[in-house]
Formats: sequence, structure tokens, C-alpha cells
Amino acid sequence: MDPVRTLTLDNPASRNALSTAVLRGMLDDLATAAADPACRVIVLSHTGPVFCSGVDLKETAEAKPGDKLPAELLADVLAVLWEFPKPVVARIAGPARAGGLGLIGAADIAVCSTDATFAFTEVRLGVIPAVISSTVLPRLAPRAAAELYLTGDVFDGTRAAEIGLVTAAVPAERLDDAVAGYCASLLRGGPLALAGTKQLLRRTRNESIRAELADLAHRSAGYFKSEEGREGVAAAREKRDPYWI
Repeated sequence: MDPVRTLTLDNPASRNALSTAVLRGMLDDLATAAADPACRVIVLSHTGPVFCSGVDLKETAEAKPGDKLPAELLADVLAVLWEFPKPVVARIAGPARAGGLGLIGAADIAVCSTDATFAFTEVRLGVIPAVISSTVLPRLAPRAAAELYLTGDVFDGTRAAEIGLVTAAVPAERLDDAVAGYCASLLRGGPLALAGTKQLLRRTRNESIRAELADLAHRSAGYFKSEEGREGVAAAREKRDPYWI
């Protein structure tokens, strides 16, 4: 079985809008992938010319009092993606708007085509980019965040890479090769080490440097003493691939 699992936004007729059905499907697919040891990396991709147009505005407008809005369910999806124990790579080959940018921010690595376009369109609808801020703001340069949140202006893939929204922007014809290259690199990491590194990247720092270093030293020792760590060190010394490759 392919260790790289692709989750595809597949409703191009709605510009891959995030409806309740789509978001619940994503939660189910992510739960399945998390529980499957054969799955090592998730690629979040799309069909059609648009990556994601944001939450489903038709469903939002028709919601009755007491209904859970797609934006509220999006919060659950972003939390699962942010905390997902395996690397998540976003592949963006077309426009992304509003809630779609939250998905991109939640991915560990995001690769777009240089001609992909992005916009935080919320203010132009009279709402705010609240939910997606949880995953987007940790990525963005503060000045760029203020400019793009407040204006709602469209920007391209090159700018998205410059401000930290995506990892890299490449010509459209090189997009799949770039994604495959990142996946190949991720598969060389130990599964438990990758999960632990994701926790490290998202941890809340201690106020005291000594408490910080004590915590990090404890984490480091635990991985060096683990079966996976011992295997990785032995493989490096013996000039061979470890068992997870």
C-alpha cells in the first residue's frame, strides 16, 4: 500500500466549497488515515481548477437557528489537521480563498503553483477571518497579515511563499514533482520521530530557559532511547537505511 495517502477536495462544480458534508468526510478520512500505520504522509489536494473557495456560503445562508454552520465545523477540521500525528502536505494548483487558506495554514508543508491566487475575502462579505486565524497567523509575517486581512486583496503564489503562507511556489508543470519530492523526504524520517517533531514545532515555550532546556533534554533522551531511535543511530553508523524506509 502506498504510504502517501491523498485526501482530495472533489466537488469542482462548487469550486470545492467546504460544506458540512465535505468537512465531515474530511474528518472521517483523517481519522482513518491516523489509525492506519501504513499511511505515513497525507497530501491534501483537489480536482478542478480551484483549490478551495472557502466555506459553503449557500449552506451558510440557508442555515436555521441552532444549526451548526460550516465555519464552526471547519474549526474541528483545522484542529485535527494541526494536531495530526503524520506530516500533511498541501498541493495547491489553483485559487484558494477564505476558509481554504485555513487548510493551507494547517498543513506542515504547502506547495503551490506560482499562478495560484489567494485572498482573505471575509471583510468584503462583512465578516472576519476568525476560525482560520488559528492556523494562518502563525505562518504569516505580521505586516502582510494586516495588509491582506484588512484589504481582502488578491495575491499570487510567489507572494504567498514570500510571506510564509506556503512553503514554496513553483511553475505549474513542476508542482507534482515538487510535492513528490517533499513526500519522499518525509518518508525518510522515523514515524514516531516525525510525530514528536510536529509536537515540538507546536509546543508552548516555558518562561524559564532552564525549564525549557530540561523539558527538551527529557524529550531528546526519550527518543534516543526508543527502539526507533536506536535503530536510526545504528543504521547511520552501519551506512544502511533504517527499517522504516
